[in-house]
Amino acid sequence: MICQHCGQKPATTHIKTVLNGQLTEMHLCASCAQKQGYGHLWTDWGGFGSLLGGLLGEAPAQEVKRCPGCGASFGEISKSGKIGCAQCYQTFRGQLLPVVQRIHGAARHKGKSPGSSALRVAEPHKQLVAVEESPLDEKKRLLKKAIEEQNFEEAAVLRDQIKEMEQNG
Repeated sequence: MICQHCGQKPATTHIKTVLNGQLTEMHLCASCAQKQGYGHLWTDWGGFGSLLGGLLGEAPAQEVKRCPGCGASFGEISKSGKIGCAQCYQTFRGQLLPVVQRIHGAARHKGKSPGSSALRVAEPHKQLVAVEESPLDEKKRLLKKAIEEQNFEEAAVLRDQIKEMEQNG
């Protein structure tokens, strides 16, 4: 099988993703996989702490910044794979943010409402990004909720707003 990204080398990395109930597969060569952040993920597997430590990376030895809450350094966090305390998130925000985005697909908490944490595959590098709800989709969601709650007055107002939005494009 040939790499779906470059179309030249044999695919050695196979990534399966389930989005909104649909299975998508990517077949990448080693260099394309590494460029997209999938390279060396399972190298020297030593458990979850080792995996998370590898994703976090190491801070340079000359810059030993410590959390004022628990005294942990970023190097210690990356080796153990565990955050020391809640204040570590503030102290090491710049270093943790890319890791959280890579693991969870977004750095902003979406909550538990249906569809709020939806992800899609973005071109050209086929990375996962959060789906933002359009104003029309938000009105439709609110309409459905109003109907379920039998709040028909609000539902009528929302219905009229949706019709107006659809007519205006």
